[in-house]
Amino acid sequence: MLKTIQCLIVDDERVAREILEDFLIKIETVNVVASCSNALEAFKVINTNKVDLIFLDINMPEISGLSFAKSINKNTKIIFTTAYREYAVEGFDLRAVDYLLKPISFERLLQAINKFTDEHIQTKSEKSAEIIEEKSDFIFVRSDRKMVKINFSKIRYIESLSDYIKIYLVNKTVVTRETITNIEAKLPGNEFLRVHRSFVVSLSKVESFTNETIEIGENEIPISRSYKKEVLNRLEDASI
Repeated sequence: MLKTIQCLIVDDERVAREILEDFLIKIETVNVVASCSNALEAFKVINTNKVDLIFLDINMPEISGLSFAKSINKNTKIIFTTAYREYAVEGFDLRAVDYLLKPISFERLLQAINKFTDEHIQTKSEKSAEIIEEKSDFIFVRSDRKMVKINFSKIRYIESLSDYIKIYLVNKTVVTRETITNIEAKLPGNEFLRVHRSFVVSLSKVESFTNETIEIGENEIPISRSYKKEVLNRLEDASI
């Protein structure tokens, strides 16, 4: 039996929050932990409560939903709620479970909850396989019509260029059709760090850094504002 899903609502519109909460209390497997009008309130909630899923408005004052989503633990899942369709691409790039356009119907909300539930069950059932995969020290990627072995220890950094990525190794560069988000998910999180929407770096290959850039060999890699806090915390933790 699936445990109760602990949900948080974050939306600066009171009516929107009330509609969502009225819908969610009708679903037996859902518990609404809190309903917040801004990201600062939401930060306090997730720091003191277990939250599995956040219904998050994108267009909010001070801290937008997108900025908030980038700053929280990746294990906490997001369903974006907004009246603006143009944010959908960036929302899904942040690995959102779903993207609900206002006005939201109960049927559409239930579909999103079911999607989260299906993914949650799949994650649990594949836990053993994931543990085995994490122990691997390489992956294969398709490049020039063949599968190329990429040893994690040889990766310097990865760059996203439109619909493909470049993997810069110590002795060569491999180009493959893949998104940087998908490739990041296959890397050991304790060894690699996303520093920009377009860059992932190997922590062991970082030679120096400032608040704005990372140096790996002769390459200077930018640190974007949305990733800066997490990046600097990780790099400073590794410093003497």
